[in-house]
Amino acid sequence: MKYSIYTRTGDKGNTRIGGGKALRKNAGRIEAFGALDGLNSWFGLVLTKNDCGEDIQEDMALIQQFLFDCSSDLSIPKGHREYKIAQEHIDWLEQKIDGYSEEPEETQYFIIPGGTELASWFHILRTTTRDAERRIVTFMEEEPEEVNPFVLKFINRLSDYLFVVARVANARKGVSDVPYERSEKVFRISGEKDNAKDKLE
Repeated sequence: MKYSIYTRTGDKGNTRIGGGKALRKNAGRIEAFGALDGLNSWFGLVLTKNDCGEDIQEDMALIQQFLFDCSSDLSIPKGHREYKIAQEHIDWLEQKIDGYSEEPEETQYFIIPGGTELASWFHILRTTTRDAERRIVTFMEEEPEEVNPFVLKFINRLSDYLFVVARVANARKGVSDVPYERSEKVFRISGEKDNAKDKLE
């Protein structure tokens, strides 16, 4: 039996979310989960380019599933069903970040995206994640009661994960990160008091 991939319901600029509610395609909710759809597509591309370890390969495949969960949570009205993303997903990312952070040399300074090609791809994923995060924040400001708060936390932590993994990609290939030459101290070395004026959030 054939099925149709097109529905024509969006021909006038509307789309339907979970529960059947119709929204304009540029509504904040649609912008938010649409940005995650784009991010997930970039993950699919970078997954094909990863050559620095099965551990990161497995992470990325799982993160793609979690990103779809995030999109799913953003696409439904509150109370339509149970949310899929929870604290355990943030805990998982934080454990990964802590583990991978042991590999590259510690740094107190900003780095320029680059080094190996794969590291550069991870930085593209990181900045694309930040773009999606901003779209989610905009939606949260419009409808604060309609957003699973763990989605924003997961996406925020995901950008940190990608920063670390970009550095790991360089380290595993024996390539140095590219330092930002006029950077002030922004990261704390382990065991050192945090005297930095600014830190990445």
